[in-house]
Amino acid sequence: MGLPMLDNFMAAGYQMKVYDVNSTAVEAATAKGATSAASPALVATDVDAVVTMVPNDRVLREVTCAPDTGILGAMRAGSLHVSCSTVHPDTSRELAALHATAGSSFVGAPIFARADGVAQRLASFCVGGDADAVAAARPLLEANANGIFEFGTDPGAGNVVKICGNYMIASTIQTCAEALSLAEKSGLDRQDVMSMLNSTIFDCLIHRGYGDRIAQRSHVPGEPLVGPGFQLELGLKDVTLACDVARQVQAPMPFATLLHDRFLAAAARGRGQLDWSAVALSASEEAGVDVSHLAPPLKKK
Repeated sequence: MGLPMLDNFMAAGYQMKVYDVNSTAVEAATAKGATSAASPALVATDVDAVVTMVPNDRVLREVTCAPDTGILGAMRAGSLHVSCSTVHPDTSRELAALHATAGSSFVGAPIFARADGVAQRLASFCVGGDADAVAAARPLLEANANGIFEFGTDPGAGNVVKICGNYMIASTIQTCAEALSLAEKSGLDRQDVMSMLNSTIFDCLIHRGYGDRIAQRSHVPGEPLVGPGFQLELGLKDVTLACDVARQVQAPMPFATLLHDRFLAAAARGRGQLDWSAVALSASEEAGVDVSHLAPPLKKK
């Protein structure tokens, strides 16, 4: 996700410093004209804004708060941290408070897009934070965005919206899996059924994209249909977030509990590195369809 964002920032005229634990990604970024830094803190030194895109709450806290290497202690007064990661809303609230104490500002702006969508500037951002900080963040987001949606001054509000959206995507993946299993066991071609459904009554981005992947059982990142992919283990993290926030605010989500177990079981079967649409393989297996040639072996403890 970071590399297409980098391309968009540079096309908009921004000078970029980058850090990533993945040296290959850093090399690709520097080949595009970015400057590499040896730590997040060095990225944050003498810059107006830092944009973070990381996989989970733990990494975001580490990148932000780690002694000596975190960005928080290196950011100058008045600078801005824009977090585009899908994390718990409380994490964004906690970090916003830390930034305020340090004299910098924080905006929670999780992103709806896969990497190929970011490359086309089709990302949608769900934004929460102090009004002045959000105004400062808008030009950065506009470099990547098809839409920027503000949800008030709560820095965790955008994360709530992102969790809701990812929960709905995960639910769609599961319902498509069950429906296509029903069609296949009834003697129909699952791809023909999905093609009819997602070109008529379910003609929308999510049903077209994930419906086709599920119908074709194309779940390996890097395959032409799947593209860069969104790993199943990240989908498990997002459904877990939905369950946790639901408990926190006392909003019953019965299907979320079931969905969590579906993703947990798929991850336990060794499918965590596949696209999260691979959770659909379980529906086929339970219907007696052999998909062993498409699934990796169980990980050994």
